[in-house]
Amino acid sequence: MTKRLKEYPLIDATEPNLVEEIFDYNLPPLIRFEGPITEVVDGRAVEFDPRTLKTRDIFITDTTFRDGQQARPPYTIEQMVKIYDLLSKLGGPRGVIRQTEFFLYTKNDRDTLDRCRELGHKYPECTGWIRAVKGDFRLVREAKVAESGILTSCSDYHVFQKLKFKSRKECMDSFCEVVDAAFEAGIRPRCHLEDVTRADIEGFVLPFIQRLARMSEQVPDNLTVKIRLCDTMGFGVSYPGAELPRSIPKLIYKINQECGVPSDRLEWHGHNDFHKVHVNGGTAWLYGCDAVNATLFGYGERTGNPPLEAAVMEYIALKGDLCGIQTEVITETADYMRSIGLPIPDNYPFVGKAFNTTSAGIHAGGLRQDERIYNIFDTTKLLNCPPRVALTDKTGADGVAHWVNEFFGLKNEERISKIKCHKVARWVADQYEQHGRMTSISDEELEKKVKELMPEYWKKYNKRAK
Repeated sequence: MTKRLKEYPLIDATEPNLVEEIFDYNLPPLIRFEGPITEVVDGRAVEFDPRTLKTRDIFITDTTFRDGQQARPPYTIEQMVKIYDLLSKLGGPRGVIRQTEFFLYTKNDRDTLDRCRELGHKYPECTGWIRAVKGDFRLVREAKVAESGILTSCSDYHVFQKLKFKSRKECMDSFCEVVDAAFEAGIRPRCHLEDVTRADIEGFVLPFIQRLARMSEQVPDNLTVKIRLCDTMGFGVSYPGAELPRSIPKLIYKINQECGVPSDRLEWHGHNDFHKVHVNGGTAWLYGCDAVNATLFGYGERTGNPPLEAAVMEYIALKGDLCGIQTEVITETADYMRSIGLPIPDNYPFVGKAFNTTSAGIHAGGLRQDERIYNIFDTTKLLNCPPRVALTDKTGADGVAHWVNEFFGLKNEERISKIKCHKVARWVADQYEQHGRMTSISDEELEKKVKELMPEYWKKYNKRAK
C-alpha cells in the first residue's frame, strides 16, 4: 500500500517573504529552535531545551596566547599586549570573551601577563596554565593569578603511555595533590581533561570529577574546581545517538546532571582534526556547557581550535543580539594579524580578503540589484567590509557595474546601470577573448580604465571614490 503523502498547495504571493525574522540583515542569521530536543542516555530519553540559550550566561574563553602559540612562532610582548587589547574591545563590556590564558614558563610569558593586566581591562580575565606538577605551581603563586589551568590528562593513552603512571589511582592522586596546592594558595583550579573523547568515561573521568566535586565542597565558592573538556584529537561528535566517549551531548549530561558540575563550571576545548571544531563548540553550548574555548582565526596545535571570530558570530546568532560585541574589531584584528605575518587564506570566512567577493557574473548581477541576495549579512556594517566583485571572464557587465558603483560609493538611484558601463565591460571581455588573459583584473587596472572610458562619471564622482 502506497503511503499517502502530505499535500502542500502553492501559497501565491505578490510580495516577497524574505524570512527577515531569521535573516535580519543587520545581524548574522539567527538560530531559532522550535522546542526541546531529545537525547538517549543510558537507555533513558533526556530532554534539552535549547531555547534557554537566550537567557543562559554562555560565553567565550580565549587560548590565543597558549594553544594558539603552539602552531606558530612566538608573539612578541608588544604583539600580545595589542592582541589582548583587541580581544577586550571585541568582547565588549559584558565580557562575552570572558577569559584568556597565558603560559607562565618564561620571563617573556610573565612580563606579557603583567603588561596585559596593566591595561586595566575587566575582560578578558587573565589566567595561567601549568602541567599537573607541584614544581610548576610555584609559577602560579608568583604570577598571582586568580585562576590557572592544570593539565590533567585523562585517557589511558596519556595516563599509562605518556605519563607512565602505574595505575589510574596513582594518576588521580597525583592530580588531586596539585589541585589541593591550588586551594591552599587561594587560586581557582581549572582542570583540563586532556583527550577526554578517547577516555574511559565511567571508569576514570566521572570518578575523577566526583572526587574533585567533593574536594570543592571544602573550599569557598570562588575556588570551586572548573572542568575543561579537551577534545584533544577532534574525536568529539554532535550526532544524536552517538556513543561515549565521543558523544558531546552524553558527556556533558553525565558531568552536569550526574556529577553535579554546574554549567558555569564547564568549558569545551576542541580541535579541528575532522573539520568538526566549530559545530562541536556550538553543540557544547547547546547541551549545557557555558564556556567555549577558542583562538583567533582558529590557530592552534595541529589543525587548530574553534575560531574565536566564528564563536562570536555563533553567539550573536543564538542570542539574537550583539550583546555589546564590536564585530568590526574582527576585521581590525585580522588586519593587525596580517601585518605581523599571520597568513589568512583569501577565502577564510569573515576576514579572508575574498570572503565576500564574487567572480560569478550571475552573482554580481544579484549583488547589483540587492546585495542581500549574495551577501551573508551586512558585512559593511558588521565587519567594515562591503561586498566586492573580482573581475574575470566570468563576471560580465553586471560585475563591472557593481565594481564601478562600489568604487564611487554610489547608492540607490545614483547607481550607474550596466549599459553605461559597457565600454569598460567590453575592455574586460577583450582581455580574455582577444589577449588570452588568465588572471583577474586588478583594482588599479579598473580604476585606470574607468577614468579613461567613463570620463563624465570620473569627473562627477571621483572625489567619492574608495
